[in-house]
Amino acid sequence: MGPAQKPNVCRQLSRRALGFFSRDAGVVQRTNLGILRALVCQESTKFKNVWTTHSKSPIAYERGRIYFDNYRCCVSSVASEPRKLYEMPKCSKSEKIEDALLWECPVGEILPNPSDYKSSLIALTAHNWLFRISATTGKVLEKIYLASYCKFRYLSWDTPQEVIAVKSAQNKGSVLARQAGIQQPVLLYLAVFHVLPFSLIGILEINKKIFGNVTDATLSHGILIVMYSSGLVRLYSFQAITEQFMQQKLDLGCACRWGGTAGTVGEAPFGIPCNIKITDTPPLLFEVSSLENAFQIGGHPWHYIITPNKKKQKGVFHICALKDNSLAKNGIQEMECCSLESDWIYFHPDASGRIIHVGPNQVKVLKLNEVENNSAQHQISEDFVILANREKNKNENLPTVTASGRVVKRTFNLLDDDPEQETFKIVDYEDELDLLSVVAVTQIDAEGKAHLDFHCNEYGTLLKSIPLVESWDVTYSHEVYFDRDLVLHIEQKPSRVFSCYVYQMAGLPTLPAPEWNPEGEADTVF
Repeated sequence: MGPAQKPNVCRQLSRRALGFFSRDAGVVQRTNLGILRALVCQESTKFKNVWTTHSKSPIAYERGRIYFDNYRCCVSSVASEPRKLYEMPKCSKSEKIEDALLWECPVGEILPNPSDYKSSLIALTAHNWLFRISATTGKVLEKIYLASYCKFRYLSWDTPQEVIAVKSAQNKGSVLARQAGIQQPVLLYLAVFHVLPFSLIGILEINKKIFGNVTDATLSHGILIVMYSSGLVRLYSFQAITEQFMQQKLDLGCACRWGGTAGTVGEAPFGIPCNIKITDTPPLLFEVSSLENAFQIGGHPWHYIITPNKKKQKGVFHICALKDNSLAKNGIQEMECCSLESDWIYFHPDASGRIIHVGPNQVKVLKLNEVENNSAQHQISEDFVILANREKNKNENLPTVTASGRVVKRTFNLLDDDPEQETFKIVDYEDELDLLSVVAVTQIDAEGKAHLDFHCNEYGTLLKSIPLVESWDVTYSHEVYFDRDLVLHIEQKPSRVFSCYVYQMAGLPTLPAPEWNPEGEADTVF
């Protein structure tokens, strides 16, 4: 089957005005996004670089908001010109925000305060405070003091928009302790909370006596994932651990006595005691060995992707069934490419169960389906492939005539990620418009030029290509975001100089992009 006929935007707008979709929940929103997708992809639509800014601190982007100066300054990227939403008071280095997550109001839940229905930034500070900050005003709505016995550093979603995990830095001990051979019993801590309203699940310690020499641990969808330097990955049920090893249930804001000290849970200086201490090996759910601990779960039914735990197997991916570890038919995926940067693979974020495999010159979208006449086994097959736009190198295999008149045929092969050839650097998915976005880069003379391509997520058809006006240095770190009618490019240059380029959809020519900064001075940076 080929792509369906393009929707007529005028007809859809007329039907919407007449209320054709009013009785069907969600249909109006899907229709609006379908109209926006048609406008984004039509040939006459241009994306203009509307403004550019630079910063001496990292720049982050989340849902139409750009954050500067460790999340202290927030700028809206929706308007045609930068509009500062808020700027929090300056603070010392020990109080700066180290990590943050954007929380958005869940549908169908009754929350205690009116402010809870608006988006919030959940922020972790360098001095172990957990803040909930209004995403529009920067006002601190809630704050929790975590602890003084470790340094918390990382935030992640255990269950998206519902449960967060706050991870400490790994406890490696002092130099003198390591030289003396003193072992650190606790390697790291994980603090786990329900969000909105904030409620504590518990703080778990990962200790060496039970788990051994752990290099990292994290929580994802109720699973405790523990990793080792050998490549071993082990999975445990966090709920089972909580039920078996929680020493005492703690409630935020309530009085507590712990280890001879009394205080209020979540307030300084008492903080939150570590109330989940594992004293025996918990039941193991799953174990696998993979190169560099690379391990992913996804697909329908559940499958996982690993790389065999040998260095020579780098770039080889095995797709196996989770229920019995059996290798899927055609489950060994290897992109035969010769490049400096290795290819990468992951489950498609659109929840279709498909797999995306990205190499320097091609993007493969793979599907997982049942083997004919054998419903117990599944196979991997190609759904579609996106190829880089390359011309065959004219200098390959050209004959050379020596001084004696002898003809010698030269044979050489260019790298698949040779900078003078179009090379794929970033592949992402815009879930609201159902588009795959692909960044392709080509080195032209002394500088690289990039363009962002939009492909149909169902068939892989190229629908739109947007050139990026700024040069692209392949030695810099880059992030590109495509969010509805916005494209945002963040690059990190040497000496921690960050640049941000914002593009917006425009049907008509606009004025040249201004250089922008919050003080209004051309040479000032964040």
